[in-house]
Amino acid sequence: MKELDPLLHSQIRLAIISILMSVAEAQFNYLKDKTGTTAGNLSFQLTKLKNSNYIKIQKSFENNYPLTTVRITAAGRKAFEDYVKAMKQYLQL
Repeated sequence: MKELDPLLHSQIRLAIISILMSVAEAQFNYLKDKTGTTAGNLSFQLTKLKNSNYIKIQKSFENNYPLTTVRITAAGRKAFEDYVKAMKQYLQL
């Protein structure tokens, strides 16, 4: 059986990637609300995903407020799809 990607085998990181699979991009506060985590933890988890090239992060300003936008990369999509396939094998689905 294929091993599960340890980077995605984290509740928050898996939630982030799952959300990003269904949207073109997501803002930081949207991800924070949907995952139910703190800003600090979300930032830490996003950095791990970014360093693995699973997501791209764009920082800008909107009305003088910082705006962080996150997009999934092709590598992130493939990693998620591989993770789901591996889970199906484990669950024998």
